[in-house]
Amino acid sequence: MFKGSITALITPFTQDGAIDEKAFQSFVDWQLKQGTTGVVPVGTTGESPTLSHAEHHRVVELALEVAKGRGPVIAGTGSNSTAEAISLTRHAQNAGADAALVVTPYYNKPNQRGLYAHYKAIHDATDIPIVIYNIPGRSVVDMSVDTMAQLAKLPRIVGVKDATSDLERPALTRLAAGADFCQLSGEDGTIVPFLAQGGQGCISVTSNIAPKLCAQLHSAWVDGNLTKVQELNYRLLPVHKAMFCETSPGPVKYAAELLGLCERHMRLPMVEITEESKQRVEAALRTAGILS
Repeated sequence: MFKGSITALITPFTQDGAIDEKAFQSFVDWQLKQGTTGVVPVGTTGESPTLSHAEHHRVVELALEVAKGRGPVIAGTGSNSTAEAISLTRHAQNAGADAALVVTPYYNKPNQRGLYAHYKAIHDATDIPIVIYNIPGRSVVDMSVDTMAQLAKLPRIVGVKDATSDLERPALTRLAAGADFCQLSGEDGTIVPFLAQGGQGCISVTSNIAPKLCAQLHSAWVDGNLTKVQELNYRLLPVHKAMFCETSPGPVKYAAELLGLCERHMRLPMVEITEESKQRVEAALRTAGILS
């Protein structure tokens, strides 16, 4: 259903903290022109925890205005409150999004039965395809392969964004949930082995600032050009590492400013990255030929 290089979009802010709508829409347009397959507004990279509901809705709508018909829009709609996740998912559905990306509930630490009940409730209350976002490093819970396979039996739970870095997981999930269950990596640095283990694409942070190179890697994989895949993978790996030298999206927002895409401003509790990290980001971009 979804494949290739999909960008987990940053949300540009002005210096006074407002959403920079013009910069955001220009950014989405640039992404698609560069070969990005689809976009994810208001995910973690988009600083969704700091947006009001009205702002969250608006960012989804802004992305749809630019991207609808040009590539899938998978709106971030997750919450640690099931009722809130249902509300955000209903908005994404009504706005015309192609799917909803729903993160495992953070902080609450539900068990596997709670995870199943959470996603089933969202599924039953909406009519939009749902992609599970499994990211134990941020949410502190890890959905098991068995739970995911049970959820995959529901007609509109169509895939997973897997940010576990467990490279057995895509193969095990494929065996348990079937080949039609869409698996998207949430870890740029492990994308090649993830694809080799049965994945179809990546919801990427790096593609915010290297969309063409990320798209070319996926195209080369589909074409079976493993020499090109390896070349691009080695070229991008230092960039992937630099994008997480501090908590995301700090590094990628600074990189976007270096490229003239938007300003680096974030909302508290996120703060500007250190000078040492800035130097690392800039060096990685120059080494990869992204910044001249």
